[in-house]
Amino acid sequence: MKFKGSISKICELLERGVAVLVLIGILLSICSLIKDFAIFREILEDMESFRVYLDEIFVIVIGIEFLQMLCRPNSDNIMEVLIFLVARHMIVTETTAVEDFISVISIILLCVLRRYLHVTREKMKAEGKVSAEGKVSAEEEEEGEL
Repeated sequence: MKFKGSISKICELLERGVAVLVLIGILLSICSLIKDFAIFREILEDMESFRVYLDEIFVIVIGIEFLQMLCRPNSDNIMEVLIFLVARHMIVTETTAVEDFISVISIILLCVLRRYLHVTREKMKAEGKVSAEGKVSAEEEEEGEL
C-alpha cells in the first residue's frame, strides 16, 4: 500500500509540473496575440485572417481547459475540453454540412453525458456514497470490488 501511495504522489507531482508548463505556454501565447495589433486590421479585411485568429484563440481556451483538467481532474472538466475541441473543429476548419451536423450531434451527446454524470454524482452525494469532493466512500469501494 505504501508503494501505491508513493506512485500516486509522484504522478501528482508530474501532473503539477505539466500544468505549470501548460500555464507558461498559455501565457506566452496570450502575450504573442496581444503584441500583434496589426492582425486586427487584417481581420477586418480578410476572412482567412479571422479564421487564423480564431484558431489561435481556441488553442488558448483549450489549453486553459486542459490546465484546469490537470489541476482538478473530473468528468466535468474532461467533457468541457472535448466540447471545446469539437466546437473548434466546427468553427475554425472548412467543414461540410454533414461534418457540421456530426459535430453538433457530438456536442449534444457530450452535454447530455455531462448532465447525466452530474445528476448521478449528486444522487450519490445525497445517498452518502460520495463525499463532497466526489470521492467514493470506503463501503462503496469494497462493494465494487466484490
